[in-house]
Amino acid sequence: MTLQFFVPGIPKAQPRPRAFFNRRVGQARVYDAGTAEGWKGAVAAAASACRPSRPLDGPLRLDIVFAMPRPRAHYRTGRFVNELRPDAPQHHAQKPDRDNLEKAVMDALTQIGFWRDDGQVCTGFVSKVWSDRPGATITVTPILEAPR
Repeated sequence: MTLQFFVPGIPKAQPRPRAFFNRRVGQARVYDAGTAEGWKGAVAAAASACRPSRPLDGPLRLDIVFAMPRPRAHYRTGRFVNELRPDAPQHHAQKPDRDNLEKAVMDALTQIGFWRDDGQVCTGFVSKVWSDRPGATITVTPILEAPR
């Protein structure tokens, strides 16, 4: 039973919590920037349509293809303005980091009860590509283990 869905929008990475020390009051504090909340909400909304009635249990495979919006520099100019340049890259080899993008998706799926815990994800393929249709294609597959 493979579950697959598409999340439209510009993928956002899960920010790392930040820590600071307030010398005036002598306390260390930690805060979360929370900049991925809109993206995580979009993931939750898209996943709700195919969410199982009970949270998935056991080992899982998670495959994600993040499609990032192409910048204008990837396109030709003049009357060919809508055509890609021949040297336009296919892979998105820059920020945001793919592990932080994956973490935002996993946190959103955990929050809506898609699975018990994101620690169940054992394997999978994550990639970042340039696209004219930004978003993420997410595939969750339970791993059936053979008896020993």
